[in-house]
Amino acid sequence: MGFLDGMAMMFGRAPRKPTEISEAAEILHGRKRRTHVTQLLEEARAHPPGSTWRNRRWAVLISVNLLFTLSFWLDIQIVEGSMTASRFLGFHLADIYSSLLVMLAQRHVAVNLVIGMVTVLVMWGVIGGRAFCSWVCPYHFVAELAEKLHMRLAERGIVQDHVLHRGVRTVLWVGFALLALLTGHTLFLTLNPIGILSRAVVYGPSLALLWVLLLLAFEIVYSRRAWCRYVCPIGLTYGVIGAGAPVRVVYSLERCAHEGDCRKVCEVPHVLDLTIKGRAEDANVDIGPDCTRCGMCVDICPTDSLNYEIKGLRNLL
Repeated sequence: MGFLDGMAMMFGRAPRKPTEISEAAEILHGRKRRTHVTQLLEEARAHPPGSTWRNRRWAVLISVNLLFTLSFWLDIQIVEGSMTASRFLGFHLADIYSSLLVMLAQRHVAVNLVIGMVTVLVMWGVIGGRAFCSWVCPYHFVAELAEKLHMRLAERGIVQDHVLHRGVRTVLWVGFALLALLTGHTLFLTLNPIGILSRAVVYGPSLALLWVLLLLAFEIVYSRRAWCRYVCPIGLTYGVIGAGAPVRVVYSLERCAHEGDCRKVCEVPHVLDLTIKGRAEDANVDIGPDCTRCGMCVDICPTDSLNYEIKGLRNLL
């Protein structure tokens, strides 16, 4: 997937068929007949998929958020604050979009916020920005559990997923920023479930959790993972930051049986559009910047065609 195509899809453009396909990809697309696909799936049955990366991710996410709680309640000052702004061993950390809104609203550049923004930008620029969403964000964890309930209800025909336009997220990113600049109020920080949950984990629950419960109810009964897919400007910001990160998920056309299990579990399935037969433009393709690096597709792929990779160091992870 080309860099510009990946960025355009992240900002809301629908996936498109590639205009140019490499010779290696042409050969692989051409030989993907029923016999070859059957052989791939037969080989896969000997090694059924598990939940290795999901379990690792949950362990990291829970540990990071509990570290905030323990640091506060035990007064050991390892991590101070919450997900929107904190200090780790004295180093300032600040969510980039939230900090931007605060400075726009105050019309003042705060040095501590800038330092925290730069630290976060460097860190997630290397790891891959939207990895924050799946590996650290507390709302992602509860939304993932709510998604499981949604899927069970959908299987029984009780609810139906309503797909919204992903471009709404880009509009809201601009809208919240303009609102902060023009009115001096940071409405998004009031509505942001990441901050609400993070503060609840550290300092205890508040009435703001009712808003989080309302969001989860909406996702369960109407639109699967609506906040993360169609609304959250923080996710969009981290996607831009990590667009060129060396840590990524890579797709191997040669190994793919095109059965589509990866797209069924993906939070942002448009990034896996290239796994549809005839869509991959090369034999090995990096998944786009909107990928959260959650590892769900890596875990579920029966033929091992999706894997983590550090650029230049294939199969290191």
